Amino acid sequence: MAHPKRRQSSTRRDKRRTHDKAVLPQLAVCPTTGEAHLMHRAYWHEGKMYYKGKVVIDKTEVAEA
Repeated sequence: MAHPKRRQSSTRRDKRRTHDKAVLPQLAVCPTTGEAHLMHRAYWHEGKMYYKGKVVIDKTEVAEA
């Protein structure tokens, strides 16, 4: 069984443990569509993909052509 050669500092240990504190995913509301979505993620709304309130992909144009 492997053992650490040097002791890990309490700061490094605590930095690793901070990620366990988030219980629920953070939700944001888009100012353009009013849709709730995960923060820092693109999302689909009525055939369009939005990110930061702007249209990134528009599937309705592709379907019509």
